[in-house]
Amino acid sequence: MPSAKSPALEKWIDQCLADNPPRAKSNVMTLFGDVIMPHGGQVWLGSLIQLLAPFGTNDRLVRTSVFRLAEEGWLDAQREGRRSRYALNPAAAHRFERAYQRTYTPSYREWKGQWTLLFATTDTITREQKVDLRKELLWEGFGMIAPSVFGHPSADAQTLEEILLRVGVKGKVFVCAAFESGFAAARPLRDLIQQHWELGTVATDYERFIKYFAALPKLLNARRSIKPEQAFVIRTLLIHEFRRVQLHDQQLPLELLPENWPGKTAYELCQQIYQSTYKEAEEYVLNILRREDGNAPVAAPYFYQRFGGLV
Repeated sequence: MPSAKSPALEKWIDQCLADNPPRAKSNVMTLFGDVIMPHGGQVWLGSLIQLLAPFGTNDRLVRTSVFRLAEEGWLDAQREGRRSRYALNPAAAHRFERAYQRTYTPSYREWKGQWTLLFATTDTITREQKVDLRKELLWEGFGMIAPSVFGHPSADAQTLEEILLRVGVKGKVFVCAAFESGFAAARPLRDLIQQHWELGTVATDYERFIKYFAALPKLLNARRSIKPEQAFVIRTLLIHEFRRVQLHDQQLPLELLPENWPGKTAYELCQQIYQSTYKEAEEYVLNILRREDGNAPVAAPYFYQRFGGLV
């Protein structure tokens, strides 16, 4: 006999949706990153409508959301008769996947003490390129140390190269690695963090996330099993909220962050809840996807590498 829905979990879900309902357009992107990409990367509109229904999102809002995302270049639509199927636009897919990878990977990785400095001080760069470069670098967690001078203590070389290519300034900026000099009269480079990185808002957002989801592990552990729909809704709300904070996290090494940095606690909480819900959530997802596509694939192997490995 199938297990009944947990009243305690249902109450938590109802309260979460009442307090902070996810916007339809943003939630579509959450589902593409967390659900659709591992299951082949495309979804019928009807299936997407069914996946969003438990969040109180009606079909009109779903249609409007995917239409706008297609206009913005995030999604491509393919029509077959009266039906439409959506997939990420190839030009946007790589950047989208890279942003989502941050969600499932701890930012507090080992640090070797190397900083990356970028100088966009040459007159071969147009004003528009400087504006675009600044926007891209700040989004990637760089700090602006001085006008047209940017730094990051753990920048990813491949990501930086992609940014320079995308903005059209490859070969037009100066990039170098920097380490502590050891000079007794010099201030430590770590003091740059306090001056040029705004951490307060990110810390507050992480603390809010922790407060919101802190009760879930106990509620989940009290159940031998969880209804697939409940697991799916919880997992989606979890990643939706965590992703929103992660997008503003500068991904700085833990050694350079304030003591008891809440980002580490938030990641571990997210990992624990995801681990407790992903199996039943996958059951729900496949059931929905295979109503319109009997060949909808199970999650790709990389899905099970999330959060250090799902067991």
